[in-house]
Amino acid sequence: MSTKSILNLAEISLSALNELPEAVFWFDEKGRFIEVNETACKKWGYTRAEFLKLNIFDVNPNMSPDIWAAHWEAKQKDSSTFESSHKGKDGIEFPVDITNNFVEFEGKIYSCSIVRNISKRKEANRLARLSEFTVQKAGDAIFWLCPKGFIKNVNEESIKRYGYSEEEFFEMNILNISKNMTPEFFLDFWKQLKKDKKVVFEGAHFSKEGKKIDVEISANFIHFENMEYTCSIVRDITDRKRKEAALRGALLEIRELKEKLEAENNYLQEEIEVNNNFGEIVSNSKDFKKVLKQIEQVADTSSTVLISGESGTGKELIARALHQLSRRSNRPMIKVNCAALPANLIESELFGHEKGAFTGALNKKIGKFELADGGTLFLDEIGEMPIELQPKLLRAIQEGEIERVGGIETKMVDVRIITATNRDLPKEIEAGTFREDLYYRLNVFPIHSIPLRERREDIPLLTTFFCEKLGSKLGRKISDIPQKVIDKLVSYDFPGNVRELENLIERGIIMSKGGKLSLGDWFNPKKKRLKREAFDSLEEAQRKHIVEVLQHTSWKVSGANGAAELLGLRPTTLYSKIDKLGIRRSNETA
Repeated sequence: MSTKSILNLAEISLSALNELPEAVFWFDEKGRFIEVNETACKKWGYTRAEFLKLNIFDVNPNMSPDIWAAHWEAKQKDSSTFESSHKGKDGIEFPVDITNNFVEFEGKIYSCSIVRNISKRKEANRLARLSEFTVQKAGDAIFWLCPKGFIKNVNEESIKRYGYSEEEFFEMNILNISKNMTPEFFLDFWKQLKKDKKVVFEGAHFSKEGKKIDVEISANFIHFENMEYTCSIVRDITDRKRKEAALRGALLEIRELKEKLEAENNYLQEEIEVNNNFGEIVSNSKDFKKVLKQIEQVADTSSTVLISGESGTGKELIARALHQLSRRSNRPMIKVNCAALPANLIESELFGHEKGAFTGALNKKIGKFELADGGTLFLDEIGEMPIELQPKLLRAIQEGEIERVGGIETKMVDVRIITATNRDLPKEIEAGTFREDLYYRLNVFPIHSIPLRERREDIPLLTTFFCEKLGSKLGRKISDIPQKVIDKLVSYDFPGNVRELENLIERGIIMSKGGKLSLGDWFNPKKKRLKREAFDSLEEAQRKHIVEVLQHTSWKVSGANGAAELLGLRPTTLYSKIDKLGIRRSNETA
């Protein structure tokens, strides 16, 4: 080969070396640079001329003359690769990967080193180690699963939390710890994960000891080295679930208290609007003072009280006095008039109902027992309570437990019961319209409200009281009450009792002029009145008439010439009256 050809070949070789992405250094036996390529100049920051004035010790801070001498002494024929560090012209060190070769040229030995800057690789490795360290030390459990659910990798927290070793985990399927998950669910989950790339859901895992762990799972789809995986970050939310349950319970309790307070407020507003017959107890009667004494004796207890007496004698006023003098006075007294409600609504009124419990139950209703919790429940006209509802009332009074209509939850209530009636309950028991056991439960402390005709000395006091009360209401001041008016009132029996007196005074105020009370010519107490005992009550008269017609029809109720036809009633209506009035075949001789 000609000299020119050899020179051309050398130029080509040098050009090729200059195009290499790695730096190439040539050293002599003393470690001096004898040649570099252009890549070395660019990356180390020196010119070729500057390099040729340096030696290995200027660019490799880890190299010493002794190390270089030992290195040169070895003169390995095969190339060797090792890691070290270099520094550029700016003095900044960086890691390098060195592949060194010893070559012989024209009888001399040279060292030719191919040097790669591995800063990025080192940083990548460091970040990889950091990532692995972070994963292992993470506070959440992390699972890597294959498409069939088998566990391919776990972190330290998984081992700590679940109690399995790493080897045990590698033999398990996720279904072994997520026992509520079915294979079908996992298959659907994987399909969704591949589509959405990330799925977050809640579930339950179980430790090796069988302890349930509420978890939130954030699953991420990964495609790595031609394999599909999910990397699932599993967070223990047991404590959060417990707090959420406690919060829901507290919110439910607050909502129920709010509903109760709203219902109580509505009830009290209704009560304010009701015209109360008495602003206070007004009496100077010795006999009525005995009643007041009874009120004082029992008011501060939790005993059940049964107030009896004719209509208009102030039974509700006695009930209010009992409540106001009790330890429950800071809670409301809730009133239910058993005679004013249809039989099918009394149960809902007393115990409340759930939404949808019956037709028309569009919303949940809190009953009077719940409203009166901690206070007093006044059941007026208790003798009108339907016989079929009385066992439930008895249980509520005895056990302090109620259930809303349509509900399954039992609620405990602390209620003081006061009842009132104008009926003769022992007779109602004989007639089969009132339960004997309920009567004895209610009649713990009986109070009889005496009629006005038995406390006539109170009539002047009550007349003055009503004149002031009603005069203010009607905008008329009564300053003169003639004695003859008082005498007329005192001589009257007042079958309607105090309520009748109040109504009479109101009419008198309307008719009076000049502040002088006048009762009008229509009031004539001297007119003879039949004694109350001479009349049957409307109910008793109805009962006797129905029995008479039934006797006439030989107790045939429906059909042609039956009692229902003769009375002009539907058979179902007559059956209802027979049941309500307690009519039995044995009444035929009554």
